[in-house]
Amino acid sequence: MKKIKVALITGITGQDGSYLAEFLLAKGYQVHGIVRRVAFEDKDQRMGRINHIIGHKMLKLHGASLENYPSICNVLSKVKPDEIYHLGAQSFVSYSFEDEHSTMHTNITGTHFLLAAASQIVPKAKFYFAASSEMFGNVLEVPQTEKTPFNPRSPYGVSKVTGYHLAHYHRNHPSVNQFAVCGILFNHESPRRGMEFVTRKITHTTALIKHGLADKLILGNPDAKRDWGYAGDYVEAMWLMMQQSKPDDFVIATGETHSVKEFAEETMKIAGLDPAKYIKWNNPEDVRPSEVDLLIGNPTKAKKILGWKPKTKFKELVKMMYESDMKLVAKNKA
Repeated sequence: MKKIKVALITGITGQDGSYLAEFLLAKGYQVHGIVRRVAFEDKDQRMGRINHIIGHKMLKLHGASLENYPSICNVLSKVKPDEIYHLGAQSFVSYSFEDEHSTMHTNITGTHFLLAAASQIVPKAKFYFAASSEMFGNVLEVPQTEKTPFNPRSPYGVSKVTGYHLAHYHRNHPSVNQFAVCGILFNHESPRRGMEFVTRKITHTTALIKHGLADKLILGNPDAKRDWGYAGDYVEAMWLMMQQSKPDDFVIATGETHSVKEFAEETMKIAGLDPAKYIKWNNPEDVRPSEVDLLIGNPTKAKKILGWKPKTKFKELVKMMYESDMKLVAKNKA
């Protein structure tokens, strides 16, 4: 009889965690998720992205904190996962400038604790670390590959570089020799993206304008360029990394770049609205203290070794997010 694989996901209530949980359940995994205990107190707000799979016979949630080593050890001892997907983090770049201490504590200490606990309790478990294109920061080459030097420009980027090196230490140190992979994911969006992110702010505010509930979309730097993909495509790449015989690092990206202005104008076009009439640019409150102007990834290695490639095009992604927000605003309006 074939053994059922067991996966543990940190950050399961987030955008990526929710898509990954769905993906693994469809693969027949037994899926466990770590959630902060406070999440249970406000199910609709904190659990909204996974409400539709809560109750699935192969899904179980565990209350714990990434900053609490004993609670992590307790979950790992109970679950004994075959695969650990570490997605939990303070992931909003702009917020990391406002509270760099919490960002560093959550992202670095949490990663350190989880790696250390896993190496002691489930040493044979495979470990996925959610790295980030923000590690490249003020880029030293275009496009960025797995060998591009890191040059972060935010506390968030610094925290992810540290997590990357922690994963590498656990992978390469002979006394640990952990199977640890790093997915260097470029921007990936979806209808489940948090409202604090610029893409979701664009699609949701445009939907509000279309419904007559707002009159302006106020944004920061129109010229910042990103490599935007669909989160639902990217979680498959995470899983593929974990199925390899040897751990490695992979850039996951579309290889295309689009500006914030392009994203906003494409959304307005789909909505049948005039961007010049409804968009206000260069709002000081929406401009980062230290902007990263151009991020574009080269996913050649992932295509060659993993057989992965993005399925969702830029315009399809924008349309998907806008149409989802139109339905959400209509529901709330009603």
